[in-house]
Amino acid sequence: MAPRTEQQFEEIRESKKALILDKALELFATEGYYPTSISKIAEKAGISKGLIYNYFESKEDIIITIIHKGLDDLFRIFDPNKDGVLTKDEIRFFIEQMFDIMRKDLHFWKLYFMIFMQPPVLKLVEKKFMELIQASLNMLTNHFMSEGYDDPQTEAILLGALLDGTGFHYVMNPENFPVERIKERIIKMYC
Repeated sequence: MAPRTEQQFEEIRESKKALILDKALELFATEGYYPTSISKIAEKAGISKGLIYNYFESKEDIIITIIHKGLDDLFRIFDPNKDGVLTKDEIRFFIEQMFDIMRKDLHFWKLYFMIFMQPPVLKLVEKKFMELIQASLNMLTNHFMSEGYDDPQTEAILLGALLDGTGFHYVMNPENFPVERIKERIIKMYC
């Protein structure tokens, strides 16, 4: 058997890192950030505690990585052509994609909303979160200004609040929340 190549080692490394992040996300979302220890993550992943430290410095590093990746994935679909200007079609695309992402990764979104209830944990990711939110609100404000809204900034904040509130209620009760009807209503309001 031939020795592993550098590419094979990198694939193994990325696979282990993804496993750790996946199991940590599941535990953070179901048990909470504070009760979840590195030992619990290692046990859930079926690896040694020491191996986790080959990939991450701490539990804080793990949650920062999870949240940053999730936020990057979400905001990658905001202003898809990256021209800094939103159209109604781009807003519609974002809303539709956001709901699809939320359905596919319920653990992430549960964790996302839980973080807001834990100020010390929010502090870990607040800088990146605020940068992305502010950039989004600025683009939405400019869009609503170009559409002739009386108070474009308030309209941008309202749309963000509608999306956050809808997401929160869906995550807390996915079986009974009329997510499709709410999504269509928001699209009808803004697109």
